[in-house]
Formats: sequence, C-alpha cells, structure tokens
Amino acid sequence: MTLNGPSPADLIDFDELLTPEELQTRATVRNFVNETIKSNIAGWYDEARFPVEIIPELGRMGLLGMHLKGYGCAGRSAVEYGLAGAELEAGDSGLRTFVSVQGSLAMSAIYKHGSEEHKQEWLPQMATGEAIGFFGLTEPTAGSDPASMKTFARRDGDDWVLNGSKRWIGLASLAKVGVIWAQTDEGIRGFVVPTDTPGFKATPIAPKMSMRASVQCDIELTDVRLPGSAVLPEVRGLKGPFSCLNEARYGILWGAMGAARDAFEDALAYSQERIQFDKPIAAFQLTQKKLVDMALEINKGFLLALHVGRKKDAGTLKLHQISVGKLNNVREAIEICREARTILGGNGISAEHPAMRHAANLESVRTYEGTDEVHTLILGQQLTGIAAYR
Repeated sequence: MTLNGPSPADLIDFDELLTPEELQTRATVRNFVNETIKSNIAGWYDEARFPVEIIPELGRMGLLGMHLKGYGCAGRSAVEYGLAGAELEAGDSGLRTFVSVQGSLAMSAIYKHGSEEHKQEWLPQMATGEAIGFFGLTEPTAGSDPASMKTFARRDGDDWVLNGSKRWIGLASLAKVGVIWAQTDEGIRGFVVPTDTPGFKATPIAPKMSMRASVQCDIELTDVRLPGSAVLPEVRGLKGPFSCLNEARYGILWGAMGAARDAFEDALAYSQERIQFDKPIAAFQLTQKKLVDMALEINKGFLLALHVGRKKDAGTLKLHQISVGKLNNVREAIEICREARTILGGNGISAEHPAMRHAANLESVRTYEGTDEVHTLILGQQLTGIAAYR
C-alpha cells in the first residue's frame, strides 16, 4: 500500500469518495504509523507498555481533540478524524484509544460542558499532549448501566467532596486532569479533577490479555475535595457522558476497519509468498475465498463509516446510526482478523504478524463504549419502539 494510495483490499475505488484534504490527512497519519509504530508495536505490546514518547508528535500532528474548534485544537472534520483513527488502529487499537480518550472523551467533556475557565486552562495543553486527560464513568459494578454508579459528590460549604471508585479508566495513571462523573443530590454531575488532588489514586490494571500497549486503571476517590468551580456547569444527568461516548463510538467505526485492513494486507502478502505444494497458497481456491470475503467486509465497513461521517459533518446523524456502525464494524473486524490468522497458519501466532494482536485488542473494543448487547438493544428499540433493556 502506498503512502496515499488505495489498500489492496479496495475493490470499489473508495478513494474517489474522499477530498484532497481528507487524503492528505490520511497520508500524514499513515506515514507516522508506518515509520514510528509498526516497527515497534510488537515490542511495546510484549512489554505491556504504552509509548508515551509518541504523545508530543500526536499533538504536533493535531490529532488530540482534532475535531474540536479553538483552544489550540485542529478543528478538522468528522471524516478526517475517522480516517486518522483508521490509520492509528492499523498500528494498534491502543494508539487510537489514546487519541479517543484524550480527545473524544476528556477534551470533549470539557469542550461541551465545561466553563470557559475550564476550557482556557486545560484544552490548549491537552491539544499539544502536555496534559493527558481521562474520563471517569465506568465503575466496578456499573458498566453498561452507568445510572447505577455509586461514586457520590456531596456539597460541603462551597466545595464538593467526592468518594467512590472507577474501573477501566484509560490513561488515568498518566493523566494530569480528568472528568469524574458522580451522583449528587442534584443528579449526575461531572467534575474536573486534577490528578494531584489529595485523595485521588489511579492504579494500572495488570496483567491484561488485550490492549497491552495501552493503559487502563482503577481509580479510588477518598474525600477528594474540589472547589465549587470544578463542576461542569452546562450539563446534568447522563446526557453529559453519553454525548462524549457517542464521539468515541464514532471513532471506533473507522478504527476497527483499520485493524481489519492491516490484518488482511498482511495475510494477503503472506499468501502470495508462502509456497506449499509447489505454488503460493494464494493460488488455492479456499484461500482466495477467505481473501475475497474479508475484502468485501472491509469495503462495506469503510463505506458505512464514511456515510456516518458525512452525516455527522452535515449535522444529520441520528444516534442509533452510530450503533449500526459500532456493532457491525467491530464484529466484522474481529472475524476478519481471525480469518487472516488462518491464512498465516502456525506463523499467525507470532508477534511478527498483527492478526492475533488486532483480534485480541478488538475484544476490548467490542466491549467498551457499549457492548454488542447494548448496541443490539438500541437498534432493537429503533426497529420496534420497545426499550427491552429497561
């Protein structure tokens, strides 16, 4: 695949649907991934280490909060954000997840719901990567049902005091600031929490079998005292965190297809070089069927992502359409990565090839930002008018 050429999986001239600016964004991120990520990711994954040294470059490329406008953010389109996400996840899901947690969750929460003081203080340094952010919603007993969260913020004079715990919180041990969602006597509220606040503790979760080149944490909040100005003033209730989750879910549509494309391209190249029974295994009918089936789903997945992105840029996107993309593209991407591994045979379990790493990562992607079951029920409600999860 050339720096800005079509993927070998492209059977439909997909690039004809993209603008020159979109193609350039993709080329910039693809070049970064090819030069910096792909030669190192197997080692980072094996060491279970997120490469913090790449963060300044992500900031310089304008990838942190890239869809936000002002405050040092790049203000790029939803489609450009998606294309960038696909290229990052072709490197590794953990890289796209970093950009998503930073930009679509932590920065978006401050951008959408914070005070002007919050925005001025945090967004410029988060856009450069000087400050890393986290988004504290999920709890040990509140995953798909965030309304049941137990973290509570009580008023004490002009201050707020937070107590509780969060789990599977990306970047928290690396972060300088985060947004914690908590129950209050006024409903669920969001709070901007600097991580040097007394009583805040973030502990990386280990060992992990997935997302190893990424950081997820347990958070403990013990009498964390915040000034009254820490609360996000513009939102109450779950519509606050959900508005950010939908930004992150959108990025997954593209990212999952990036991982699938990378696994496919590796398997295709291998099939053309691996000789068995005096010919490359690409010459066998069963191998060609596998390659065709994978390529078809990659083409359909990218078309779906682009359609959703165009609607998002036009302001006509309906929320259930994000669930269509998240459910379909992650589910298909996992199957593509597993099928790619079969073409690689026993060599497919080696870190030299990306398929098993992508498949393992996608099991996490399949779960976070709404499980298959949650998105299925969202779509079931859209079709029937009945909310089966209530």
